[in-house]
Amino acid sequence: MKVVIVSTGDIGGGFWAAYRLHKALLRAGIESIMLVQDKSSGDPTVATVKTKFSKCINSIKASIDGLPVKFYKGRSKTLFSPSWLGFSDVVQVVNDLNPDIVHLHWVCGGMLNIKNISKINAPIVWSLHDMWPFTGGCHYDESCNRYKKECGECKVLNSSNQKDLSSNIWKKKSQVFDKISNMTIIGLSSWLNQCSKESSLLNKYPHYNIPNPIDTNEFRPFDRNESRKIWNLPLDKKIILFGAMSATSDPRKGFLELSKALKILKRKDVELVIFGSNKPLNDDGFSFKVNYTGHLYDRVSLMSLYNAVDVMVVPSLQENLSNAIMESMACGTPVVGFDIGGNSDMVEHKVNGYLAKPYSENDLKDGIEWILSNEKYDDLRVKCRKKTLDSFDSILVANRYINLYKDVLE
Repeated sequence: MKVVIVSTGDIGGGFWAAYRLHKALLRAGIESIMLVQDKSSGDPTVATVKTKFSKCINSIKASIDGLPVKFYKGRSKTLFSPSWLGFSDVVQVVNDLNPDIVHLHWVCGGMLNIKNISKINAPIVWSLHDMWPFTGGCHYDESCNRYKKECGECKVLNSSNQKDLSSNIWKKKSQVFDKISNMTIIGLSSWLNQCSKESSLLNKYPHYNIPNPIDTNEFRPFDRNESRKIWNLPLDKKIILFGAMSATSDPRKGFLELSKALKILKRKDVELVIFGSNKPLNDDGFSFKVNYTGHLYDRVSLMSLYNAVDVMVVPSLQENLSNAIMESMACGTPVVGFDIGGNSDMVEHKVNGYLAKPYSENDLKDGIEWILSNEKYDDLRVKCRKKTLDSFDSILVANRYINLYKDVLE
């Protein structure tokens, strides 16, 4: 069986999930080829589109693709992708590889033109990393729910026009999906799977809930004191971790809510570590030390950082299936987050972590305190690790995909 995994990138953010699945499929004996626009790894099993024109234009594709959004001056900071570029070579490369299955992942940033998706010859499996495949362009809908009928009057674009860019993109997607009969949708979280089932664009396709995989040999428990020495963190403090891509600048990641929660936390024995962001020029307003690591791209650094802290806080306002939660739990570090999106697929309230009432800074603070003061903290760590081994280990997830591929081909 030959599978082509299509993703805009191979390293960083949600790209990690596609790359981990690709490697797990190879270990399981599947002929997997990962095709990306932006290759960051040196992995020879990851291919790129190699035409001269592609090489010249790749660096500016995302900027060009986003030009129509610039006309909406009052738009929010939520990512919005028109995916209108018409000079993609990706589909031709995919078809030339003659795969049995084409497995799409996150394909925005100029990777795929919407219209080109219908030109893929092989059966399509599409893992949803966010809401973009079934919306009029936003990656998260900020709870507007307009994807259930038709988009327009887009909340993300701050538009009051029914015939706005989101409506135009929704209609293009509708026309394209009408031409595709053999497509299977994967909701990585139970929440996103249900959203897609209720969407006007994808509700006619078969849906399955299969999570992201994680290599539990790469992300594993490690000595805490040694980890703290690596990061020059104090041994006598309770360390709180927060981090994501654009950790402090993307409102959806919940840094504002976390800041409010930490400012009412009645503890003097804590420090905060933030990855995915650099130290700001202005004072952050916290009464305790804040350590900024900047952006982390290698798994060894991430693994040691998760092991160096007492609790990971993921206060996202909308979230599919957070890699940060899964990675932290695989290392045995409990997580606090809001009870939204796919968080409950991983965090079991007061069993291996804490799910706070949505958007309540007080309950978020209570969750952090519950973890830091827990008399059975070591038991929490064991249960975190067990959850990832039982539900998300890359071997288990790869086998679920292999069985799905076989069903699709039959």
